[in-house]
Amino acid sequence: MVKLYLALLAALALERLVELVLSARHAAAAFARGGFEVGQRHFRLMAALHVAFLVGCAAEVVLLHRPFRPLLAAPMLALLLLAQGLRYWAVFTLGALWNVRVIVIPGTAAVDRGPYRFVRHPNYLAVMVEGIAIPLLHGAWITAIVFTALDSMLLAVRVRCEEHALAVHMGYAARLGGRPRFLPRVLGG
Repeated sequence: MVKLYLALLAALALERLVELVLSARHAAAAFARGGFEVGQRHFRLMAALHVAFLVGCAAEVVLLHRPFRPLLAAPMLALLLLAQGLRYWAVFTLGALWNVRVIVIPGTAAVDRGPYRFVRHPNYLAVMVEGIAIPLLHGAWITAIVFTALDSMLLAVRVRCEEHALAVHMGYAARLGGRPRFLPRVLGG
């Protein structure tokens, strides 16, 4: 199962590289429309953390001989698939506005459809779920804990930065301010 897990990690790394290419295209188009970037310093830290995450998953499983536990792997695979679905729902909803960086285009309205009808940051919710599900697919619990803790600290900074920039330049507070950040309200609650 280790080889299969490592193949999954390689596929996820390839997926992230494809996302970076798409993000660069979107960034160029946004800059051409008068967009600008904020939060560059924390973005570099996030990028490094996400690379270290995939390496950590592999290293922990291989070097610490983490066992594959089907009873844990099955729900983690389900969570990973749900997170991937949520992530791509967010990406497709944002279209050319989606980016791995925080780039705002003044005068463009913040998106409030798709998964953004329910939460303000569905992509970050997907990343949080992946940060637990991917390592626990093969018992890499140390990576799950460390990544979740570090990513939570960086997300706190990023969310404040992003929400401020979107509020000032894209009507974010009026369009999405009443929605929960990450977890949707259930049954009108």
